Amino acid sequence: MIPYVPPAHKKTGFNCPHCGAFANQRWSEAFYRFEVGTLNIISGLNYAACSHCQKFTLWLNEKLIIPSTGGAPMPNNDLPEEIKADYEEARAILNRSPRGAAALLRLCIQKLCKHLGEEGKNINTDIGNLVKKGLPPRIQQSLDIVRVIGNNAVHPGQINLNDDMETAAKLFLLVNIVADVMITQPNEIDKLFNSLPPNQLEGIAARDKQK
Repeated sequence: MIPYVPPAHKKTGFNCPHCGAFANQRWSEAFYRFEVGTLNIISGLNYAACSHCQKFTLWLNEKLIIPSTGGAPMPNNDLPEEIKADYEEARAILNRSPRGAAALLRLCIQKLCKHLGEEGKNINTDIGNLVKKGLPPRIQQSLDIVRVIGNNAVHPGQINLNDDMETAAKLFLLVNIVADVMITQPNEIDKLFNSLPPNQLEGIAARDKQK
């Protein structure tokens, strides 16, 4: 999984919230013209141009205000469409409602567990079963920290007043990490294996039968 660098004020490179690419950012102050020949700086307002897509991010008092996605990472391409739709909705409301975004992302994780063969009724049990299937225990611990599982878990889809932008940002990453480990990586391994010459595949099958 390619590392994600979230947008940050005056940072020279980050993943663009418009195109998703990690790219150089060209920063400028915002000006207004009060009279002919005079430019005045607008205090606290900056913008950065992405060198990849040429689109702008607008910042007020060091906070990203445009686009409204708040710099959340793009969804993993292998997420099922229904889950991807919830993820994109969470991205769209992140700046306006981090709590709402976090609620949607917990729902994404519950739906993802069900997509991966779990019952989708008890998320603690589901995540525990996914660990047995190969999900790293560190991810399980991280899900506990952001109140997806554990004693302080918040019901998926429910607003929690303690959620903030930082919690939502972690949840975006965790949804993508779970999808990467449990869907993308196995798919890539299958593609690699199936690309082997037929005689090698037959040899591997014959060897495995002897075990």
